[in-house]
Amino acid sequence: MALCDLYNIKGEKIGEIEVKDEVFNVEVKPYLIHEVVKMQLACRRRGTSSTKTRGEVKGSGRKLYRQKGTGRSRQGSITSPLHVGGGKVFGPHPRDYTYKVPKKVRRYALKSALTATYRESNMKVIDKLELEKISTKSFTNIIKTFNLTKPLFVIDRKDDTIEKSARNIPYVKVLRVEGLNVYDVVRYDQLVFTLDALRKAEEVLA
Repeated sequence: MALCDLYNIKGEKIGEIEVKDEVFNVEVKPYLIHEVVKMQLACRRRGTSSTKTRGEVKGSGRKLYRQKGTGRSRQGSITSPLHVGGGKVFGPHPRDYTYKVPKKVRRYALKSALTATYRESNMKVIDKLELEKISTKSFTNIIKTFNLTKPLFVIDRKDDTIEKSARNIPYVKVLRVEGLNVYDVVRYDQLVFTLDALRKAEEVLA
């Protein structure tokens, strides 16, 4: 098993822990990470873009001018796509962009992302993450203590004190372990687990 340093909330190293090779020491497959991130971003699209066809734009249905004798092209309607303000041809319409990749692919992509983060020494584990009260300043001090720039904190359960303390800090996110996903692991520069959250993640992914 691989080893990882264990810290307390003050940034002091208090020991070492073993992390499971099945989660943090697998073969990294970038193409799987790419596929899952692409899926996640597609599923977030609202798909509300819409244009009007020639049958939907406002305009008279009267023929613009007589068919023959004017020397101009034959025009039947002012709502034609050839006119300014006319309908759009092949424009976007509301649609659902969501799709799924197999569960095994999603699981392995997450393990690949975690492995890459661990190997690049961008993962830290702290014994517990607790604050006495909601305080953005206190949470900012924790970030400064560990010299983090764009961290993703993973906690084991709902904690309003931690989540509300971090929500106004730019480039910082607190995520419950059940919501751990490939896109967030790749997006943030550092990954900070609480010990309990790490064990829960290993239990699910190993």
